[in-house]
Amino acid sequence: SIFFTIFQSLMANDNTAELDENEEQNKIEYDTSTAYYNQYPKDFFDFIIIDECHRGGANDEGNWRGILEYFKPAVQLGLTATPKRKFNVDTYKYFKDPVYIYSLKDGINDGFLTPFKVKRIKTTFDDYIYTADDTVVEGIIEEGKLYKESDFNRKIVIPARERYRVHTFMKDANKNDKTIIFCATQEHAALVRDLVNQNKKNKDPNYCVRVTANDGEIGEQFLREFQDNEKTIPTILTTSQKLSTGVDARNIRNIVLMRPVNQIIEFKQIVGRGTRLFEGKEFFTIYDFVDAYQRFSDPEWDGEPMEPAEYTKGEAKKSEAKEKELDYEPEKRPEKIKVKLKDGKEREIQHMTATSFWSADGKPISAQEFLENLFGELPNFFKDEKELREIWSNPITRKTLLKKLDEAGFGKDELKTLQKLINAEKSDLFDVLEYVFNSDFKPITREERATRAKATIFALMNEKQKKFIDFVLDKYIEAGVTELDQEKLPILLERMFQSQEDGVSELGGDILAIRDMFIEFQKHLYDIKVA
Repeated sequence: SIFFTIFQSLMANDNTAELDENEEQNKIEYDTSTAYYNQYPKDFFDFIIIDECHRGGANDEGNWRGILEYFKPAVQLGLTATPKRKFNVDTYKYFKDPVYIYSLKDGINDGFLTPFKVKRIKTTFDDYIYTADDTVVEGIIEEGKLYKESDFNRKIVIPARERYRVHTFMKDANKNDKTIIFCATQEHAALVRDLVNQNKKNKDPNYCVRVTANDGEIGEQFLREFQDNEKTIPTILTTSQKLSTGVDARNIRNIVLMRPVNQIIEFKQIVGRGTRLFEGKEFFTIYDFVDAYQRFSDPEWDGEPMEPAEYTKGEAKKSEAKEKELDYEPEKRPEKIKVKLKDGKEREIQHMTATSFWSADGKPISAQEFLENLFGELPNFFKDEKELREIWSNPITRKTLLKKLDEAGFGKDELKTLQKLINAEKSDLFDVLEYVFNSDFKPITREERATRAKATIFALMNEKQKKFIDFVLDKYIEAGVTELDQEKLPILLERMFQSQEDGVSELGGDILAIRDMFIEFQKHLYDIKVA
């Protein structure tokens, strides 16, 4: 027989309700002699599995420890994903050294966790020295001082800087992707929330909300709704410390770091927010404004639990309390400096984005390796870039290639994922396949491709033909290469000329000649001279 229960049920008796799940809030010493678990013989269970075993069951002073000791004849297996820390060392003392360790790397490689890519974003305003043309709105600024990332939103606040970062992220990300933004303080989280909502196109007032310890029940409600995969609102959460652990939202697509992450344990936990599997979620993205990616080089990134330093029980309790209260902020804090940039200065801020791909063990890898880890090796349907170009430039052979790719597991959805991975959503699928084949080829946008090819395409056309092909290219830029399928020709004629017959008449009356023109111009679109 298999039994499922919780500690609170076993600790209760006929005269008490079930105990509060949070033992720290339960200060009463309960009479364990009358607890329900005493109704079972001590050897009733052969095997006991304790999930989340760091939460108090193995604590030397915990009320629930008595249950484990009562059923001591049974084999007891503790499960935890929480690294060894001062406050939970009793767990490791009770259960002894781990008998099995399953790492983040193992989880990703085995397909139980989602891999990720990192977008490192550096701006020309990552640090700041005050100049007289800026206005100090609040506080007293130290002239000549270099304010660094760790100072922002704790000692000094420059709203224009945060606005630029929010705008940069939102311009790049899918507006419907569930996202958590980690901020320096609760006040910073409120500012970022407001900036996101000012930039949003979604009309729902709860598109972006703040969830921190001080937000109480409304914050918990927002979190529950965010974790509900059937709901799309709220879409973005801002937080400071609270959401680095304990969030089981499987459809998180973006983690945004707008504050430094100084501890490797916290970094692992933050990354873990995005690793949950979800249908259609092939990877997630870390937007890194603070160089947190350097934590991947830490030996502890995917290592075994480290032994904590020696400490007393009093120190352990202080450490645990500090961690639990980290996200609570007092009403009165040292006055921050608030600076308003001079007019036009915000428009001068620039940024550079570098996209990198990482293996499960925290090592940088090529885009091709990352893609192969996701989908397997791209089938060898063409021997080189030249052959790919020849196949792709004809809608008939292109259709055959796409069918072969689909049958090999690289269908429409997978190819779209490839586009997203290499930031080529506005590029032709040809550029994506070319890049996967050889990353020396950098994708260009469909608009760039069309613009570069027009002179050659139009060279031997009359004015009416030019207008029609120009119309076709506009649709191609807007929707992609599917607009160049041979089956789309009648639809395109109807869209421009109101009917296929009128279109054929306007373009010379010969449908076969029009079809040949439609096929021929694509050779120039994908010519090596275009790219």
